[in-house]
Amino acid sequence: MTRNQPPLSVIVLCLNEAARLPLLLADLQQSSFPLEILISDGGSIDASPQIAELAGGRVVSVHPPGRGRQLALAADEARGDWLLFLHADSRLAPNWQDSVIHLLPSEDAQGSGWYFDLCIEPSTWARRLLEQLVHLRSRWLQRPYGDQGLLIHRSLYERCGGFKELPLMEDLDLVERLSAITRLRRIGLPLTTDGRRWDGDGVLRRSWSNAMLRRSWKRGEPAEQLARRYGVDQLAYQKPQR
Repeated sequence: MTRNQPPLSVIVLCLNEAARLPLLLADLQQSSFPLEILISDGGSIDASPQIAELAGGRVVSVHPPGRGRQLALAADEARGDWLLFLHADSRLAPNWQDSVIHLLPSEDAQGSGWYFDLCIEPSTWARRLLEQLVHLRSRWLQRPYGDQGLLIHRSLYERCGGFKELPLMEDLDLVERLSAITRLRRIGLPLTTDGRRWDGDGVLRRSWSNAMLRRSWKRGEPAEQLARRYGVDQLAYQKPQR
């Protein structure tokens, strides 16, 4: 790493998030150590790219869009030794930089993948229950998903093969390969995600629907076909929740 090269590249998956992206960018700007911020944009028709540039981010425009493709191409362009993958509707805890900065120099940390604890806002009792189930699954089954973020050293990212250009299940695909060679560990901080994706179907119905998608994925159904079932053709890359 050169003197002018930031130790941490933050890669933000984005599509039409002008209403929420500024909040995440404000969280990132609180950092007291050098950051490279890349907004991997899948063709936003709102002001997301302009907002990113005004906040000092670098926009990586990806066409055609796709969750896995956007993350993979932005990671290829990132200059940092560490990569932090986030979704544009996420919010970081106020003290996030203190915890992360202590991980970066550690050789032990470089051999693991790191994730945040899921926090859904606005909160309901069902969402709080879901958060606890996600915590157990992430810890014992080693299956954190994309809306929990991923902090990973570039050497480990490349060793496991990085993100594949999948329209859906790109996060599950990556953590399965990661957990086969190393441990995924808690950073110990919440990462807040917008609860709007649970508003329509509710927690139970949405969780069941996506469990069926994961089951089909395990049985070998192509990601492109699952994406069509989920509606990604219309929504570009709306993420399935648990």
